[in-house]
Amino acid sequence: MQAVIEADFRPVDLTLDSANVTVICIPHSREKCDECDTDYTQLNRLSKVLSANPNFLCPPPPNVVNQKLSQIVNQTKEEGNAFFRTHQWEKAIGRYNQAIGFATQRAPWEAQQLLREELSTVLSNRSAAYLESGDLVSALTDAEAVIQLKKPWSKGHFRKAKALIALGRMTQAKEAVQYGLQFDPTNTVGNAFLQG
Repeated sequence: MQAVIEADFRPVDLTLDSANVTVICIPHSREKCDECDTDYTQLNRLSKVLSANPNFLCPPPPNVVNQKLSQIVNQTKEEGNAFFRTHQWEKAIGRYNQAIGFATQRAPWEAQQLLREELSTVLSNRSAAYLESGDLVSALTDAEAVIQLKKPWSKGHFRKAKALIALGRMTQAKEAVQYGLQFDPTNTVGNAFLQG
């Protein structure tokens, strides 16, 4: 194993920035440098997380999930849902934005599937709020993001279809529903749309 490591090893010129916080290349003082073929963004992200949380064990134990952060994300999303139910679209969108911000603060070693679940749910809800507020392009954009995060979840495809219908793009909406039904063939809303 050591021979494999040594065969692939290449020394890299690096240093810390003036604040002694961020790793950068020496020749150009950049965190990500195409000329030096280096990218320290992930290393710097991990460094910032570890330095901001001195009580973390290094390396962190496997399968660590920040339960407090999960509660904050869920609570903020539920606040958005409450605003949505009372037709306060802008306030709902604001809470969903906050929930997305909280969810993306997960440490790099936490399960990425949890992040994808949280983001896909909140983005789906925000897509609905954008649709109701009349911001059709943002509704479609969020629906597309949901599909990228969680392709087999039919709700993302149906959110996309609703945005496309509102934009008057019926053929594409039908395609989105058909694609969503591949993952959830018994969905009554999707089937009703295709038959209507």
